[in-house]
Formats: sequence, structure tokens, C-alpha cells
Amino acid sequence: MKKILAAALVIFSAAPAALRAEEPAAAANPLSFNIGAFTEYRYRGISQTRFKPAIQGGADYAFSNGFYVGTWLSNIRWIKDAGQISGIDTGRANVEWDIYGGCKGEIAKDFAYDVGVLTYYYPGNHYANIPGARNANTTELYGALTFGLATVKYSHALTPLFGFGSSKNSGYLEAVATFDLGNGWGVAPHIGYQRVAGNVAGVSNSLFSYTDYAVTGTKDLGNGLVISLAVLGTSTKSVPGSYAYASPANKNLGRTTAVLGAKYTF
Repeated sequence: MKKILAAALVIFSAAPAALRAEEPAAAANPLSFNIGAFTEYRYRGISQTRFKPAIQGGADYAFSNGFYVGTWLSNIRWIKDAGQISGIDTGRANVEWDIYGGCKGEIAKDFAYDVGVLTYYYPGNHYANIPGARNANTTELYGALTFGLATVKYSHALTPLFGFGSSKNSGYLEAVATFDLGNGWGVAPHIGYQRVAGNVAGVSNSLFSYTDYAVTGTKDLGNGLVISLAVLGTSTKSVPGSYAYASPANKNLGRTTAVLGAKYTF
């Protein structure tokens, strides 16, 4: 069971999509930077910092023809925690480093697309030391369609997903709507479903599939500074004596919570 729980730590859900890396901010200058501080880092609903604060930052370059490239980093804890649960050296790997690129454009008025590839890189991780697991580094293809206020996006794993053995071809489907309330205020409801393919140690990875949901409120303070408050949670499952996504102290990493943050883009 320790092996299963350790593997469960690898799919870590995030702060709402607006706070994530693969959506570069529009700017007059093709090169932009961002830095943020959050009370917790969640990815697809699961805590990646074991309920602790996160400092994040990145850079994006948007070409005039619609192509873009970028990078983004955040502190994490889950790889080291997985080793603690398993009693195995999984390396320190206390940083997530995302590298991505793609193309976005308009198909018709109020109808846009965004396609690209994203690699999650965890320097120094030895997650594959866990029997049945794989290296935590993960690459996904993604595609999104936006019509008016609503965006639907699908991400497909080209590699084993965040260390889960035999989990290649896992997928994440999400939908988000963005509402401008005026005077710099906005709200964005979000729902997503993470499907984990394959099996680990003879146990179907479907045990670790789940739905996540969030509602994020934002306030644009001007000059590139945005503050946010997200209420989010998941439908993660329980396993005998624990949770599908558990911390070393046996806390549910997908529990409902609120995440407060501030992000500065320049």
C-alpha cells in the first residue's frame, strides 16, 4: 500500500488555469515576465506543496504569427514526500520547471484555438526508484477551443503521467468560463476530469482518476498586478486506511480549500 500511496502523490493539481504556465499573458511587448506568491500550489485540484505556500515565476515570448514559447517554475514537495512514504530515496527535486510552446489564433470572430506541447521537468528526481513507478518528468500535448467566455481544453500524456507506471495516454479534460464583472473584478468557474490510464503494481490506475472543481475571483489592481482567491476541491477517492492522494501525515491532498494569491506580470 505504501507503494500505491507514493505513486498517488504524482498527479498534482493546480491553482486554477488562469494562474498556470501554459497560457501566456497578452502584452504589447512580445516578451513578458511574471512572478507570484500563493498560499498553496494546487494543480488539477491536488496540493503540490503539502498545503504550504508557493513562490512561482515565468517568462513568455509571443511571436507575431501566433506562435509562443515559455517557461515557468514553482516550489513543490511531493517528490520528496513520496520517498518518505515509501521509505525510498526519490531525490529532493523541490522545483517544478515547465517548458512549453504552441500556437494560438482566431478561427472566426469570438472563436479561438490554442495548441501546444508542455513538459513538466523535476530536476534531480529519482521517482523511478519506487518499484512500479517511472521518472516523474512528464510531457503532454494540449489543445483548447474558446468561444466567447468559455474555453474547453484537453491535455494528453505522451509519457507516463507524473511517475505513474504504465500511465501513458492519460488525459485531462477541463472547461472554464471567464466573466468580467467590471472595475477590474472577474470570476472564473472551472471543472476538470483527470483520467489516469494503465495500472500500478497490479492495481488499476482508475482508482486515482477524479474530478476537480474551482471558482476563482480576481481583482486587477492595475500595472500588471492581479490578486486572486480560489475555492477548489476534488472527488478523489479513499483507499483502505488512507486517501488516493495522501501526504506523509495521511492528510487528503485533494480536500476542499481556499487559495489566496497575487501575481505580477511585466
